[in-house]
Amino acid sequence: MANKKTTFEDIKNALWAGANTFRDNIDASNYKDYVLSMLFVKYLSDTFEESVENLKKEYEGIRLERQIDNLPFVLREEHTFDYLLKNKYAVDIGTKISEALTGIESSNSILGGIFRGIDFNSENNLGKKEQKNPILRNLLDDFADLDLRPSNIETNENQVPADVVGDAYEYMIGEFATMAGKKAGSFFTPQQVSEIMAQIVAPQESDRVYDPTCGSGSLLIRAARKGGLDKVSIYGQEVNNSAISMARMNMFIHDIKDAHIAWGDTLANPQHLDSDGNLMKFDCIVANMPFSKDKWAEGFNPGGEVSTDDGEELNGKKGKKKEFKMEPALDRHHRFDVGVPPTSKGDWAFLLHMINSMSGNGRVAAVAPHGVLFRGAGEGRIRQAVIEKNLIDAVIGLPENLFYGTSIPACVVVFKKGRTTTDILFVDASKDFSKEKSKNKLSDDDVKKIVDTYKAFTKGESVEYDKYSHSAPLTEIQENEYNLNIPRYVDTFDEEKIIDIEAINSEIAIIKVQIAEVEAQMETYMKELGI
Repeated sequence: MANKKTTFEDIKNALWAGANTFRDNIDASNYKDYVLSMLFVKYLSDTFEESVENLKKEYEGIRLERQIDNLPFVLREEHTFDYLLKNKYAVDIGTKISEALTGIESSNSILGGIFRGIDFNSENNLGKKEQKNPILRNLLDDFADLDLRPSNIETNENQVPADVVGDAYEYMIGEFATMAGKKAGSFFTPQQVSEIMAQIVAPQESDRVYDPTCGSGSLLIRAARKGGLDKVSIYGQEVNNSAISMARMNMFIHDIKDAHIAWGDTLANPQHLDSDGNLMKFDCIVANMPFSKDKWAEGFNPGGEVSTDDGEELNGKKGKKKEFKMEPALDRHHRFDVGVPPTSKGDWAFLLHMINSMSGNGRVAAVAPHGVLFRGAGEGRIRQAVIEKNLIDAVIGLPENLFYGTSIPACVVVFKKGRTTTDILFVDASKDFSKEKSKNKLSDDDVKKIVDTYKAFTKGESVEYDKYSHSAPLTEIQENEYNLNIPRYVDTFDEEKIIDIEAINSEIAIIKVQIAEVEAQMETYMKELGI
């Protein structure tokens, strides 16, 4: 009898079992690393096992060994899931799992650092052996019956096995985001928002696709899919080491072996540079950046400076520490030549990084708080300069309580090089949503409405939809002093209906008569009952 094929639901159920193993022990924002890593180890083990079985049908001896060495990755026995499962009762099972992860990395340069910061032997997260070992034993059991050999994955039309496993991995990232609440905003973008952004930047074959704050990589993958995962070049950077691990595993499971995912501060230390050390240019950029990041410029601070005022001794000198002030000259990439954002709000710092990373026909779709549209002072001057360079294509207002980590409404700001118009599209989609659990959610129709409106605008078609969208000419923007707050351009005010006092008084009079008739009838009944 043939083995039952592994379905998307099977993978999902195993992931949920793993989540339930940890649920009462540690915070969801921490245990996601362990559950997703164990799925990844199981995926690597089953994939490698099947690859070796297939090679054994054709080769043997030294030739077989050479063919195995040429596989995309190799696993020694003690680094496989089956080995860990056989040793699940070992007193040092946490150490064995951690050693397996280290061994996988050291044996495969393509997987170097992929488990960065994930420690299955951590007493801080998992407790001492008495508490830790049963949890890890149960986690291994949760995945024991899951067959992830590619030939055994059930696929739908136009799917390959990597799509099924990858989609289950991404599904669980979203579920962990729900469980983690406020801590999840940094690594996950709601699927429907990702879809809007992906369709707006619309990658084409041979495009470079980039996410400067890529989190778990799901937004980046969704955008890249539009141009074909094997036909575009994929780049990302992320400062959080846990998110970097998720992103790299996410890419690998989706069979994207050549993604360039870098670790580091995108603003102070951008990793994707050309051969001359300048910012690499990208055709499509998507991002769900940290909202209003405080102290975003600290990475530019050379430190160690003192003033000449009397004070405590510092670095062998007397004086007070000189307060750091970010200046354009401190950035060798000249991203802040049009203005330096306030140190307490890094929104425009990230946006300027994306603008300066656009290729000649570059497109950017970035999630941002509404404040970037109307805040004054330095941000106002930056916004004016960007508008005068004719780089802002559209502003799309989204519903509140849509994102993990914040309930405030956000917007998608679209930037574009080589625009043929100076008009800016404004869309107010803030009222188009449905309730799902504790969050609001966009439907497929809501997504289509936004994307269709944007595409109509790019074709020069009319987008004047009452209380929804408006194409504002530059003169209108200038009249509003470069303030892009959506209500200035899309009137969503609902007038209250005029109350007809005479009609209301007539209704009241009729109701009074009806009440009097009912009271008289009641009095008759009460007399008949002798009350």
